Amino acid sequence: MYVNFMDIRLLVLDIDDTIAGKSNTVSDGVKQAIKLAQSQGIRVALATGRMYYSARRFHKLIASDLPIVAYNGAWIQCPLTGVRHHHFPVASDIASQLFDYFQQPDWLNQLEIHCYIDDRLYVQEITAKTEIYRQRSGIEPVLVEDLRSILKQETTKILAIGEPNYIGKLLSNLQQIYPREKLYLTQSTPIYFEATHPQASKGFGVRFLAEELLQIESHQVMAIGDNFNDLEMLEYAGLSIAMGNAPEQVKQVSQWVAADVENDGVAMAINKFLLD
Repeated sequence: MYVNFMDIRLLVLDIDDTIAGKSNTVSDGVKQAIKLAQSQGIRVALATGRMYYSARRFHKLIASDLPIVAYNGAWIQCPLTGVRHHHFPVASDIASQLFDYFQQPDWLNQLEIHCYIDDRLYVQEITAKTEIYRQRSGIEPVLVEDLRSILKQETTKILAIGEPNYIGKLLSNLQQIYPREKLYLTQSTPIYFEATHPQASKGFGVRFLAEELLQIESHQVMAIGDNFNDLEMLEYAGLSIAMGNAPEQVKQVSQWVAADVENDGVAMAINKFLLD
């Protein structure tokens, strides 16, 4: 596909390890580059695996005026208007099946499970990994005795945290059980396994922003991401940029590779393609 960089009208950014690294905020260099792009009439949006609530701080930091694509596309809502455009919860029977699967001996003591309902995080215990998650996301987890007791409510996302070798094996096993039309399974980091409704993906979310809200086409979209949950978004965008810290598979589907998050790769990409 030929892309005229001067025709880009929408820039879509992932959050973690894309615009926010170890500092858990957006650097001055990245904010300045985004502001310059916006001054040229380019709209800027966020597409993230994060909760909607957790993403709102970054929406404000980059002065976006578009809805947030949260939970990997399962929840799309605009902080400025409060309008929730889409919500795709996991089917309750499939959520129950996943929790039964996690209870098997091979997985029982290897995974920490997070459940997201009504933009709140539910857990069975506060572990060290949960505490790290809490601090980074700014979310206070809700403790329940048994997560399976709340699964009849609309569950937006199920997250399993574990060591990379277990998460990779878990993803591979469950992809054989649940085809894409049944469940969307992905990794947002080497230790995060995520399950959402099959219609949910960042690709769907970005398509919605571009074609339904802004009435533009895919070749007018630039997207920047760093992990497997960004693949559909990068494949959709006319101009796809992978961060330097991205896995090789993500780099291979992208048209250009920027520096890593700690070296302001997003600012580098914006300067190269949108401001020159």
